[in-house]
Amino acid sequence: MKRLIGRVDTDRLVQAGKNFPFLVQTLDMGGRPFIAALVNNVWKSTTPEEVLALYLVELRIMAESKLKRPVKNVVLCIPVSFSRFQLTRIERACTIAGLHVLRLIPEPAAVALLDAQQQQHMIHDNMDRGSKKVALIFNMGAGYCDVAVTATAGGVSHIKALAGSATGGEDFLQNMMCHLLPNFDSLFSSHEINEISSMCLLRVATQYVIRKLSSEESVQIDVDLGNGLRICKQVSREEFEEVNQQKIFEKCESLIIQCLHDAKVEVDDLTDVIVVGGCSYIPKIKDLVKSVCKRELYKGMNPLEAAVCGTALQGAVASGISDPLGDLDPLTIQTAPIRIQTNRNSFVSIIPRNTAIPVHKELIATTGSDNQKEVLIVIYEGDAEKREGNHLLGYFKIAGIPPAPKGVPQIKVSMDINASNVLSVFAGLIMPGSQQPVVPIMEVRMPTVDDCYGCCVEALRREYLSTLNFI
Repeated sequence: MKRLIGRVDTDRLVQAGKNFPFLVQTLDMGGRPFIAALVNNVWKSTTPEEVLALYLVELRIMAESKLKRPVKNVVLCIPVSFSRFQLTRIERACTIAGLHVLRLIPEPAAVALLDAQQQQHMIHDNMDRGSKKVALIFNMGAGYCDVAVTATAGGVSHIKALAGSATGGEDFLQNMMCHLLPNFDSLFSSHEINEISSMCLLRVATQYVIRKLSSEESVQIDVDLGNGLRICKQVSREEFEEVNQQKIFEKCESLIIQCLHDAKVEVDDLTDVIVVGGCSYIPKIKDLVKSVCKRELYKGMNPLEAAVCGTALQGAVASGISDPLGDLDPLTIQTAPIRIQTNRNSFVSIIPRNTAIPVHKELIATTGSDNQKEVLIVIYEGDAEKREGNHLLGYFKIAGIPPAPKGVPQIKVSMDINASNVLSVFAGLIMPGSQQPVVPIMEVRMPTVDDCYGCCVEALRREYLSTLNFI
């Protein structure tokens, strides 16, 4: 569900979801996708956040059974590449499940927190308070790949840079299924019951192959998919790596290089390289990270439990529980730039990528034409060159600008992200010679758009393109 939640139905990942062994319903209009299930021979639709809420309810019941008390609060770790709009969908799922979100943290930040705690214990045992460590954390799960560079000193962890993409174990699975069955798309296009059953059989068999190839050089696959379809062949590890070289492994390598560059850290500066997540068992992944970082992998934590343990530590911190060996609260960052649109496809960044949180930034803009009466301020998250590649966070209009030549009115746009990661945008108009805003300052919390924000983008373009002419 993490692949679908908070995405519009025109998104590439949602469109790829049509290869899932369940029905993803889309109108392809920039609205939200729906998940359909066949119940008593009737298709019933629900949303990705409602499905996620069902998982959270089950987890809450398990936690309450173990703890013998009610559980009302939750801390979740999320992929680095999640947009702020996706975070609101996660929060909605938690609300449906009867949970209050204390904090949402990037998955590698959770791993960094666990690493910081381990460093605290090492410092305490060795009495070495001058140690400083720089670690690269590579986390790859079912749906996402995240990379972080962290600096830890005295048990305090600072995230220097984050990078992430929607690349994960599901991509390995999809690539191998298409490789094993070249006409995969045409065979499973209608999502009839027998097709879904065959797809599930193929997924299970392919997962088995990928898992076995982590410890063996080759594996035999023999699966009867029904309807006259049968796959019987030998698959080698070399074949698996070749199928995924360009689509996955090269992307992973570029993420590591990008994160090191953003953190202004050289490979020789790294003291630890940590690989975690469900895909950490794949030999090529481990070899790739070691090759780029030129260092052996850190083996002091369980790759499958690291993010969970770190999130539990963050839950303790958020609940006011302190570690007797020192403070544990990682200093985190804004993972994607927050920008305003200045015309059809131009943007100006106000909060750059990898800016430490909390933060306050300002920008002075102006009108782009004589006697311009109003300005539409549109806020996006992302660093894509074109509008379609960024996430719309919201918009508001400043009207009542007094007649003046272009470049004379001053429009002050401020952005503030507090310690709880809440983004607020302020804007006001100041004319030369005046110290006070001509129109009242506007304050808007972002994101303001809800479902169907893809439609909002198109409506803004048609209706207000002329008022975007400023800066």
